[in-house]
Amino acid sequence: MKKKIGLFLVSTPNDGGTFQHARSVLEALEALPPASYDVVVGYESGSWAEHLRRHKVRVFHVVPGFFSRAIRSAWRMLRLPVGLLRIIAPYFHPSIKAMVKEGCALWVFPSEDPYSFYASVPSLTTMLDLMHRYERQFPEVSANGMYEVREYYGKNVAAWTKGVLVDSELGRRMASESYGIPMERIFALPCIPPHYIYADHVPADFEAKYALPKKYLFYPAQFWMHKNHPRLIRSVAEVRKAFPDVALVLAGAKKNGYDEAERLVKEMGLERSVLFLGYVPDEYMAELYRRARALVMPTFFGPTNIPQLEAFHLGCPVATSNIYGIPHQVGDAALLFNPNSVDEIADCIRRLWSDDELCRVLIERGKKKSAEWGQAQFNAVFREILDTVLARIENE
Repeated sequence: MKKKIGLFLVSTPNDGGTFQHARSVLEALEALPPASYDVVVGYESGSWAEHLRRHKVRVFHVVPGFFSRAIRSAWRMLRLPVGLLRIIAPYFHPSIKAMVKEGCALWVFPSEDPYSFYASVPSLTTMLDLMHRYERQFPEVSANGMYEVREYYGKNVAAWTKGVLVDSELGRRMASESYGIPMERIFALPCIPPHYIYADHVPADFEAKYALPKKYLFYPAQFWMHKNHPRLIRSVAEVRKAFPDVALVLAGAKKNGYDEAERLVKEMGLERSVLFLGYVPDEYMAELYRRARALVMPTFFGPTNIPQLEAFHLGCPVATSNIYGIPHQVGDAALLFNPNSVDEIADCIRRLWSDDELCRVLIERGKKKSAEWGQAQFNAVFREILDTVLARIENE
């Protein structure tokens, strides 16, 4: 008998890695054998419409409306019982009503999405980032009620969902220690590079759009404080004393901490050494990696990250932070540094900038690492997780 699996999509392209991870999960579901599984995909954001046209799955679009969104927000702020909301939500919330009506054996939520516990459906949900607990000093995960929102999500995922997807074995331990979720309910599904990284063509307008240095370091990241742009910029200033031609290219929307980064570049006289590209559309990213001397990623967040996976696939050497699950994720295919240390970051940059043989070795190791874990392997592990969760539901 076929098992009916639902996938509900709420992320948008502006959500970056979350959106791309959802696309990977969509691919994995589409790869399930149709003789054994029936897949249905629900979505709210119209930005999914074009992507879903390329997939052979049944889809439905729901517009939840202001009233249903307001009720959901008020329920959380007033700390009303989630169990009661699960009972009444199908009567007023279009998305939840549609999910319940489908009668799926399991719904998959690839984003950190409260629908995974607001909807009275068996759910497998995602918990990729618990940094609000481990790096609370950063306001983007703790200020303006964000810590409380994240805690509300984590506690209810622990209480209501059938299974939890994390990015690593360290992520499993973090989720269990944070919310008391039994380890057997938590599944490690490491991330893979997004689809646009596999594009092998150069956009026709690339040269006109981006006037790049002949040799440059690359860091694609939003300007959140945890992305650590100021220390990276200071590191470039140190390296410039020995290598005046060192150049850094930064891709990321001009918001959050962008003004601070730009001001620091001007204060240190690095206007000719640091290039701000702003937001870069997906179709240009692969070529930016291919032309880069190296990716330098001084993040404070984990457990793991996606840019180093992108760089590995595209033959771009990597230097990154030695925190959380990153050393295990990159193995011997990257240089590691303490993200608090300008000196350590600068030392890695010097080595990458000056040592062609080191870069060659890192490229070779990165490509080997990339070949070991891609969409095919992701699909196989995802199916194993699905079958495990479905078997437990049947035996309850």
